Amino acid sequence: MKPIYQRLNLFIDGQDAYTFVPVQPIGAQSLTIHRATGDIVLNAPNTPVHPTASRYGKTIYGILGMISLALSEYVIVMTGREHRARFMGHDIYRAADFDILPLNPNVSVQNPPNPVEGHLLALVRSHLLGGHFLFSYGWDLTRRLQAQWQDRDNEEKKALWEVADDRFFWNKFLQSRLTDTDIAQDLSPYILPIIYGTFDMRTVYIHGHRIQLCLISRRSRYRAGTRYFRRGIDHEGHVANFNETEQILLVVEKAAGRLSFSENLTHKLSFTQIRGSVPVFWAEVNTLRYKPDLQVMDLQETVDMIKLHLRDQVSQYGSQGLINLVNQKGREEPVKEAYERAVSKVEFPDVKYQYFDFHNECKHMQWDRISVLIEKMQEDLIQQGYFHLDTAQDKAVQIQTGVMRTNCMDNLDRTNVVQAALAKWTLNQQLKAIGVVSDNEELDDFEALTRGFREMWADHADLISKAYAGSGALKTDFTRTSRRTKIGALQDGYKSVMRYIKNNYFDGARQDGFDLVTGAWTPQKNPVTASSLIADTRPLTIRSVPYILSFALFMICAGLTLPRTSDYSLLYYFMLWFVIASLAVIFMMVHGIEYVSWPRLIPPTDIIHYKGPGFRSAHNGKGFTGPLAQKLDLSGQLNGFGTRLLLNGRKRALTVSGMEEGTKKRVD
Repeated sequence: MKPIYQRLNLFIDGQDAYTFVPVQPIGAQSLTIHRATGDIVLNAPNTPVHPTASRYGKTIYGILGMISLALSEYVIVMTGREHRARFMGHDIYRAADFDILPLNPNVSVQNPPNPVEGHLLALVRSHLLGGHFLFSYGWDLTRRLQAQWQDRDNEEKKALWEVADDRFFWNKFLQSRLTDTDIAQDLSPYILPIIYGTFDMRTVYIHGHRIQLCLISRRSRYRAGTRYFRRGIDHEGHVANFNETEQILLVVEKAAGRLSFSENLTHKLSFTQIRGSVPVFWAEVNTLRYKPDLQVMDLQETVDMIKLHLRDQVSQYGSQGLINLVNQKGREEPVKEAYERAVSKVEFPDVKYQYFDFHNECKHMQWDRISVLIEKMQEDLIQQGYFHLDTAQDKAVQIQTGVMRTNCMDNLDRTNVVQAALAKWTLNQQLKAIGVVSDNEELDDFEALTRGFREMWADHADLISKAYAGSGALKTDFTRTSRRTKIGALQDGYKSVMRYIKNNYFDGARQDGFDLVTGAWTPQKNPVTASSLIADTRPLTIRSVPYILSFALFMICAGLTLPRTSDYSLLYYFMLWFVIASLAVIFMMVHGIEYVSWPRLIPPTDIIHYKGPGFRSAHNGKGFTGPLAQKLDLSGQLNGFGTRLLLNGRKRALTVSGMEEGTKKRVD
């Protein structure tokens, strides 16, 4: 594998160019990006830096790519990294800090000359600082262990970016300016792939064996986004919140004491699972209510898209075990029924559907009932197997021939519990297969390994949940302790409240950050046409009500706290302001959609106003309805919501198809 430069010195030649010089090896080819033209030039070895150039104050640990906004193109560099582990002879890092360098010399990142440019820069910066990005200079984090071993003979002379899994190469769009050039091969030492995911590793000793247990998750860059703004499937077969999770077991037989850090591994084992949103066209529309309106869209292409999705998964992993944890009663029932209708029309011999009523089976905190699901899937788990490489003979003892695809509504909490249970069952089988533990021993007999396993899976669940829903995962007390506790239930209540606040009031900007950085939306070179990204075009009535509510609450607080100057009763005073505050709250709830933080780059207009075949649980938050409302023109205020975003946002017209995908064709 071609090496990647681990440290770069940046020299800025006034307003002319950025020059990146590798710290090691000395005399390597430097990279120059000309600011006026955007040209990328690879200099000859030992080329001296221009004498007028000044050195940047920070060390550069990698170039993440380039992005073009309304006024300028920018180079995104990594200026901070955090060492996570030493894994199979390679260092794994988390990207910790970033700088954004403008090519246009008239543009300042700290003080952008245009508010639209400042808004777009803030979206990029927020996405970079809010994400959990991982990378390695010498090991491909984007691909599972089995895939790397199977393709090892064809990749010795290739660069990391050339062999990276397209789905998990998070900064592929940003790197396209480098990878699409004629000198991409020569630029390989500067092209650093990163993943959006998790990485954790624990080391324990069992019967003299040194055990390293590693957990990696990789988030797909396709249909990426937040909990309520990316659901279901799109018209390219991609599903929301798709994550590949790989549990790796590394074993050194009879390690020479606890201080042995030998990389001479005798066994490498891997078990892979996947998760993804229910692969039909569905969504949940925020209305400020705790439970959003559920929308299932019965489109003609639903079956074709689920076929496309499953065909891709089968080609990637082999046979599929579809584990559906969505409730069979209540508000989730229409999603379950839509999924089962679509799956019943898919005739793939390598796909098996299994429903498990999680909440009913595990009610009253009977979480041990997950064993019922494992018993149902045990035959398939054995048949699919896991990857096992005997390093002494350099051959695969076993190949994983399929994966379990688990989903609930969010693919977070219930999915985490089930995936951890499947991983634990498989780990137990692996340890017995290689002789680390005997047939009459179980994983729970080894406290250090069990504790490390639980902590890894709980931390893994929290990070995936924060990326999608904005808060830590629910039910992690069971993952950490194998018991459901009342304290854990209280913590889940707090997390649920945080999810509500973030999903309704903050996720619009987060979704815009995903769409901008992954290339689902690209800005035009004219900030004037994008002024709606920062303008509040709602009617004055809609905008004024939150201020009225705030003032009413202030007056109530003032009446309770300020010293009184007379003996008159304040009953009518409080009644007046309570009535005003109540009316303001009622008005905001009735017009809830107008107060949700919606994405502005790719607004979900057609979902909100969808009138085709399917299911809609309610039409909340759309204003007053009825003859009186129509007479007073109160029911039509919301009709301008989607139109305003649609005309002033993207220049592409939004259809259900276009909205569901974000963009029909990705730039990269």
